[in-house]
Amino acid sequence: MIVGVLALQGDFAEHLAMLARIGVEAREVRKLSDLEGIDALIIPGGESTTIGKLMARYELDKAIRARAQHGMPIYGTCAGLILLANEIEGSQQPRLGLMDIAVVRNAFGRQIESFEADIPFKPTPEHPVRGVFIRAPIVSKVGKGVEILSEFDGKIVAVQQGNLLATAFHPELTDDERVHRYFLGIIKAQ
Repeated sequence: MIVGVLALQGDFAEHLAMLARIGVEAREVRKLSDLEGIDALIIPGGESTTIGKLMARYELDKAIRARAQHGMPIYGTCAGLILLANEIEGSQQPRLGLMDIAVVRNAFGRQIESFEADIPFKPTPEHPVRGVFIRAPIVSKVGKGVEILSEFDGKIVAVQQGNLLATAFHPELTDDERVHRYFLGIIKAQ
């Protein structure tokens, strides 16, 4: 199994380190040819507008959309969640639009209001997962077929739609491997 990590901007190095720590082969994805041979893709946190524009510039958006429509699992964290959404409230920025969700950017406030918290995560009900929230979005609406995996303070912060997983928080910035391991389970189920 090879997991690609979109490496145009953001915290892709932390996802690569997490995957290495749990023994998964991973590669950086920067151009179309980097998508060849990967079994899944992680879209990291960062600046969602910048990542969206770069994906469009390098025509990665079309290729990623096509791969997702053919069943490739994708996991988006923070900006990745925004890019997976089909609706971004108050924004027309570039996006993949693969998940039947609406999101609100920076829903927890500005950079100075970033925080860490233990949050419930439906796939691991016995123990909460550790999440880092940095100018984090929330999911404001979910469509049919979207499962809510986590809520924090009454706000939706993790969802799954088939092979697509998205979290508003950054588990890659912690030592908690469970969300990434859950994503690996989605890949193996293919």
